[in-house]
Amino acid sequence: MDEVRKITLKKYPLKKFDLKVGDKTRISLKVKEGNKQRVQVFEGVVLKIQGKDFNRSVTVRKISSGVGVEKTIPLASPNLSGVELLSRSKVRRARLFYLRKLKGRSARLSIK
Repeated sequence: MDEVRKITLKKYPLKKFDLKVGDKTRISLKVKEGNKQRVQVFEGVVLKIQGKDFNRSVTVRKISSGVGVEKTIPLASPNLSGVELLSRSKVRRARLFYLRKLKGRSARLSIK
């Protein structure tokens, strides 16, 4: 194992999240506005997971007022308050970019 990786693992233990592509998740993020801090929830489908260890990030997509919104969230971020798994879907791809073109019922994923 790489020396830098060993030192970082000792200092910052990894948070384990059981996320897979196609999962519907609710991710809580800490947002700071001025001198106030609140928790904002982002709920959507996991499009892709990339990286490993400390560099792992998740891209989540949701539809808000008829417009698709995607957010890439680093899992090692201190602003990440919590990750909640809502449902799992049966998918056969590692990246679900084809969901960007679909609308309405055709954009649904079948539940396991």
